Amino acid sequence: MESWQIIVGLGNPGAEYARTRHNAGFMVLERLAQRWRAGWEVSRKFNARLAEARVGLQRVVLCQPQTFMNASGECVRSLMDYRSVGPERLLVSADDADLPLGELRLRPKGGTGGHHGLESLAQHLGSKEFARQRLGIGRRAGAREITNHVLGRFGPDESEVLEKVLQSAADQAESWLNVGIQKAMNHFNGSVLDPVTAGTQT
Repeated sequence: MESWQIIVGLGNPGAEYARTRHNAGFMVLERLAQRWRAGWEVSRKFNARLAEARVGLQRVVLCQPQTFMNASGECVRSLMDYRSVGPERLLVSADDADLPLGELRLRPKGGTGGHHGLESLAQHLGSKEFARQRLGIGRRAGAREITNHVLGRFGPDESEVLEKVLQSAADQAESWLNVGIQKAMNHFNGSVLDPVTAGTQT
């Protein structure tokens, strides 16, 4: 029986949330589906958008939960059970307001950082030991309430950095599939900005 890998992008469904900062995980999966020419299908069984692809020797399912962020774990757990996939073959891509825009960080496990999607996954999987890729979206200086920020759309001044982040995140996810998490971390973790550009970011 052929084994599968699952890559999950976290976000909220619906046009009103499209391309908001909180949907950075969805955007990464859109890049991967386009790169791998994988067609999306809406699955009522899992309450998700799913796309299947073969990448090198790997079979992979891309998953965008349609449950809203704080219930993402329900969908992912059901899909993992159906595909007989353990946490070691799961990668989750999500936004992170504690990382500056342009920062990419992959870890094999860790806390949830208050991210409701990751909290839901940890709860339904009964474990925090799954790979998570965090895309920095930053936060406004001095702002403690970040709801409006994460649910806001990326501005025109952020589009160039966002493009680089999504490209690197897609490359890192592909690296995770093909050569493993350690090499994917070593090669892609960090800022996608060159030192000159990074110094101009606020």
